[in-house]
Amino acid sequence: MGEKTSFQLGVVGALFLSVASSVSIVICNKALMSNLGFPFATTLTSWHLMVTFVTLHVALKFNLFENKPIDMKTVILFGILNGISIGFLNLSLGFNSIGFYQMTKLAIIPFTVLLETIFLKKQFSRNVKFSLLILLLGVGIASITDLQLNFVGTILSLLAIITTCIGQILTNTIQKRLNISSTQLLYQSAPFQAGILFVTGPLVDQFLTNKNVFAHKYSNVVLGFILLSCLIAVSVNFSTFLVIGKTSPVTYQVLGHLKTCLVLGFGYTLLHDPFTLRNIVGILVAIVGMGLYSYFCTHETKKKQPGDHSSISQGKEKDTSTPLLGGKDGYQDKENHESKKLSKDSLV
Repeated sequence: MGEKTSFQLGVVGALFLSVASSVSIVICNKALMSNLGFPFATTLTSWHLMVTFVTLHVALKFNLFENKPIDMKTVILFGILNGISIGFLNLSLGFNSIGFYQMTKLAIIPFTVLLETIFLKKQFSRNVKFSLLILLLGVGIASITDLQLNFVGTILSLLAIITTCIGQILTNTIQKRLNISSTQLLYQSAPFQAGILFVTGPLVDQFLTNKNVFAHKYSNVVLGFILLSCLIAVSVNFSTFLVIGKTSPVTYQVLGHLKTCLVLGFGYTLLHDPFTLRNIVGILVAIVGMGLYSYFCTHETKKKQPGDHSSISQGKEKDTSTPLLGGKDGYQDKENHESKKLSKDSLV
C-alpha cells in the first residue's frame, strides 16, 4: 500500500510540475515573441534542449542520477524524430490558419489512440473514448476560430501529427521496455534533438518570418527572457518525459489541453486578452471531459489491475518483444507553439 501511495504521489507531482512549468513558459515565450519581437521559436527550442542537456550533465557529475547506456541507434533515431516533429509543428503553424493548427493538435489524441490500439494492442473502453470526445469538443469550442485549408499546410499537419504521436509513444515505450527513467532517456536524447534543431531551426525560422536569428538585435531584456525561458524549459522537458513515462501519451495530450485552457484563462486575467462566452463554454466542457477521463481511467485501473503500480493509463498495455527503432531494443519542449500561436492569434 505504501509503494502504491508513493507511486500515486509521484504521478500527481509529475502532472503538477508539467502544468506549472508549461503555463509559465508559455507566458514567458509569449512576452518574448509578442512584446519583445523575438519570433524564432524553432531556434529557441534548440537552445532549450542544449540548456537541458547541460543541466542534466551537471546533475550527473553531482551523482543526482545514474546514467544508463542505451543503444546508440535507438537514441539517435528517437532524438532526431522528436526534433523533426517540432520542426513540422512550427511549419504547420506557419502554413495554416490558427484554427487549422489547433485542429492538428486536437487530432493527436485520436491518432495516438489508433496507433496504440493497432501496434501496442492497447484497449480503450467506450467510457474513455467518450470522455476524450467531450474533451476535444470543449477545447475545439474554446480555441478554434477559423479553418482555412491549403494543400502544403495539410501535408505538413499530417506529418506533424504522425511524428508527434510516434515520438510520444516511443517516449513511453522505451522507458518501460528498457526500464530506464525519464531523466536517463532525456539525458541521452537531448543532444540529438538539440543538434537537429540547431542546424535546421534558423532555416525554418527564416523561412517563416523572413528574419535572420543571427542578425537580430539582442537587448539585455531579450537576453534575460531567453535565459528565463531556457531555465523553465529544463523543467518542461523533464516533466514531459516524466509524465509520459509514468502515465501514457494520451494522458499527456489530455494534460496538454488542460494547459491550453489554463493559458486562455491566465491570458484573460493577467494579460487582459479578449475572452468571450464561447471561450468560457468551451473551457467548461473541456474540464468536464478531463474529469470524466480521470474518473474512468482511475476506476478501470483499479478494476482491471488492482495490484499493478506500473501504469495509471487508460487501458492495459500488452507488452511484446517487438524491437524498437530499427531492430534494437531500445519530448519535449513544444510549449513554444502555444506562445507562438497566441502571438499569431493577436490575443494580447
